Amino acid sequence: MATASQVTVNPLDQVWTDRPAPPMAPAVPHDLAFAGEDSAVKRARIAAILSAEGEDAAIITDAHSIAWLFNMRGADLEFTPIALGFSILRADGSACLFMDAAKLSPQMRTHLGNQVQILPRDALPAALDGLAGKTVRLDPAASAVWFETRLRAAGASIAAKPDPSILPRALKNPTEQAGARAAHQRDALAMCRFLAWLDRAAPGGQETEITAATALLGFRRAVEMFRGESFPAISGAGPHGAVIHYRATASSDRPINPNEVYLIDSGGQYNDGTTDITRTIWTGPDAPPARIADIFTRVLAGHIALAQAIFPDGVAGPHLDSFARAALWQAGLDYDHGTGHGVGSFLSVHEGPAGISRASRPVKLQPGMILSNEPGYYEPAAEGTAGFGIRLENLLLVVDADLPGPKKFYRFETLSFAPFDRHLIVPSLLTPSALAWLNDYHAAVLKQVGPSLDPAASAFLQAACAPI
Repeated sequence: MATASQVTVNPLDQVWTDRPAPPMAPAVPHDLAFAGEDSAVKRARIAAILSAEGEDAAIITDAHSIAWLFNMRGADLEFTPIALGFSILRADGSACLFMDAAKLSPQMRTHLGNQVQILPRDALPAALDGLAGKTVRLDPAASAVWFETRLRAAGASIAAKPDPSILPRALKNPTEQAGARAAHQRDALAMCRFLAWLDRAAPGGQETEITAATALLGFRRAVEMFRGESFPAISGAGPHGAVIHYRATASSDRPINPNEVYLIDSGGQYNDGTTDITRTIWTGPDAPPARIADIFTRVLAGHIALAQAIFPDGVAGPHLDSFARAALWQAGLDYDHGTGHGVGSFLSVHEGPAGISRASRPVKLQPGMILSNEPGYYEPAAEGTAGFGIRLENLLLVVDADLPGPKKFYRFETLSFAPFDRHLIVPSLLTPSALAWLNDYHAAVLKQVGPSLDPAASAFLQAACAPI
């Protein structure tokens, strides 16, 4: 039987003749005022993990981990501020960073320090060969098979384990937590200005999905430290709201008509945090159909149930997923996506390892994690029905619950602040506890955002946040 020979030249390179050049945006330092922990301290902390587990080095292939580990940000990808490259972290805390030298300014090199060796990306194969006889951690879920093949051929022993930076990156330190609160407060100002604008504009039917998303982007650009959207805004009117990851284009853009459901899911990147928030609006001017208000309120009830959750140490996201679905299940309804995903700190809006979903890994929730809370319901257009989508999303920070007793308990702190559309709320479907949470939440929105609004937007917010 013939044996397969190793492919030494990527066959795609032979046919992809118009391949774009690699992105060359500069890598920039992520200031300690936002990172909260020096890069050398992070590297020493992760190196200690490797050393304790008998590993000589780790191959870091995830650019998000590289951004966190080296306190570095970039612009190689739209919406996510990373600089593409690879790294080898050794158990003594020293590291090699494989990145085009042209991307690294003198300031960036000084920031990295003399424990970090800068090498071109084409030096990576020889560096892997140099790990002969070493035990090397390699994340099989985040690495191309080439890394494993090269290391084994060099005579290295592979420890197939998750990237050692993933969990530490998810556990935001006090500085990052404070930054997230500050970023969300500024983002809330943009969101509330947008909702006030939409309240005036939507009943006229003159705006479209794209013009509304553009207006929200304009409000975000007006607040401090905004660096761009954290993902393309999902601006879906009527049946487009039922497309979970819809993105309006010139060909699909439709008007936001009076008396229909409009869903806007969006977020911002700020130096001190990443935001992600969804609101669903009834455009008016007439009252919404009773069935839509019923479903909206059930989604809201699930959102509140998760926001109010108190849970013991050891509980993972999948254990809490049903909290957000119970009110919908009681009516024979459900949604086909996870309830929550992790969110980075001026990094990716989707971050592991924890999530709130039946499909997510059972990674226990710990203080410092930021996750989304976004139950929904989606009904595509069909004969006799217009179709609509409902999703209500805030970001949550896991914090200590400070309860008496021998076991540690945690709760969620809600970071996002913007009113829920009271036109769609059926108070009788909410428990007294849920209604109290909603009124307290709206009071907090008004307190945090109201003083910074112009008179017209302030009047909108006062009405939107009035007790129910």
